Amino acid sequence: MRITFHGAARTTTGSMHLVETGTQRILLDCGFYQGHRAEAFERNANLPFDPKTINSVLLSHAHIDHSGNLPTLVRNGFAGEINCTPATRDLASLMLRDSARIQEQDAQYLNQKKSHRGLPPVQPLYTVQEAERTLPRLVGRAYENWFELANRGARVMLLDAGHILGSAITILEVEDPSAGSEGRAVRLGYTGDLGRPGTRLLPDPTIVPNLDYLIVESTYGDREHGALKDSEDELARIVSRTIARGGNVVIPAFAVERTQEIVYTLHLKREAGLIRPLPAFVDSPLAINATDVFRLHAECLRQDLREHLLSHDDPFGFGGLAYTRTVDESKKINTLEESCLIISANGMCEAGRILHHLKNNLGDERNTILFVGYQAESTLGRRLVDGAKKVKIFGDEFNVRAEIVVANGFSAHADRSELLDWVAGVKENLKGIFVVHGEERSALAFADALRAAGRVTVTVPEPNQTIEV
Repeated sequence: MRITFHGAARTTTGSMHLVETGTQRILLDCGFYQGHRAEAFERNANLPFDPKTINSVLLSHAHIDHSGNLPTLVRNGFAGEINCTPATRDLASLMLRDSARIQEQDAQYLNQKKSHRGLPPVQPLYTVQEAERTLPRLVGRAYENWFELANRGARVMLLDAGHILGSAITILEVEDPSAGSEGRAVRLGYTGDLGRPGTRLLPDPTIVPNLDYLIVESTYGDREHGALKDSEDELARIVSRTIARGGNVVIPAFAVERTQEIVYTLHLKREAGLIRPLPAFVDSPLAINATDVFRLHAECLRQDLREHLLSHDDPFGFGGLAYTRTVDESKKINTLEESCLIISANGMCEAGRILHHLKNNLGDERNTILFVGYQAESTLGRRLVDGAKKVKIFGDEFNVRAEIVVANGFSAHADRSELLDWVAGVKENLKGIFVVHGEERSALAFADALRAAGRVTVTVPEPNQTIEV
């Protein structure tokens, strides 16, 4: 078996790992690289392998940094199955369409500005039509059931990763031809993104059975999260103090999982009387559709939340909350004279309606921009979190006067201790661990922690490095 780490190697975006065996070329995820616009377009447009040679894709979950480049793969000749859980299939169908739509809209907006400046037009990486051609290749596979891949010689099981709805830990078992009649197989595990134990919405990540090798994420491999309750209490305080000074709270949030978790938390705080009524908006058509998928796939939720869905009002809604679909509805939010709360995608502020809300709110010191998720290097969200005083949005410069706050306790990624605890549960015949999906500092620190914990050979792959196992 050979593994080539084409994406999310010493960085957190563009997850893409190629596994080659005697009979198979299998792609673990095919994600969008996110960063500087020109660099991201170049990397996403030019895949580092021939898509026609890929037999199967194993998709860990629907987040765009793991799924977003599937239309490029299909457009360039991939003709196999994209295997994932049913919930991921439904979410990815929404997210790929939305990704294409946003690219088309952003390109149109930029080209209007470029035409006045005599600059050449830009093109979307892929269109809605190209995204649509990808969707029939998504095949839903139930948790905890083995299935065989095309060309045989390999089988796969998906286990609950507890990261977002439908997220999966992938177990790939490949026959070892050198074993002869003994029938021995090599078993590779891939965490995708690993969730936290004890969250509001999802079950805890599953501990995997025996593995020979493990590819593990390290987004927070050098840091610890605060307690979830502390972040929930902080959310209530931030909203209250911002309202008191007459400002708006703007929350850039991923449309899948983070938006639903924030809305559920606000629902609980409103019920407890800790946040006074105010106009609130989920301004993301994708988040609205994704919330419907949450309701559809209640089997993926925690038991207590499933019971809440049956016995209470909708936990993904409360008095004063509006879900806005149209552009006109979105624009009207910025005409309100009273304080409001706006939850909008994209979570890293790289595209979508959040950019327009930032344009309208960054310059007012009464407002708060609240980040509730990880911000990758070179993204607009990261620049704001790092304290930038001026930022560019659609080519125009804006002063940053609003309060910038980070609440990492809402993260859907396991922190350092949670990652170590999970890896410790993997059986002891593990031969090697590959640390991915973390900025270099975080990945190297987590690798050191694994070594200190007495784990076996630990490698932090370089981008595009190939390793034989």
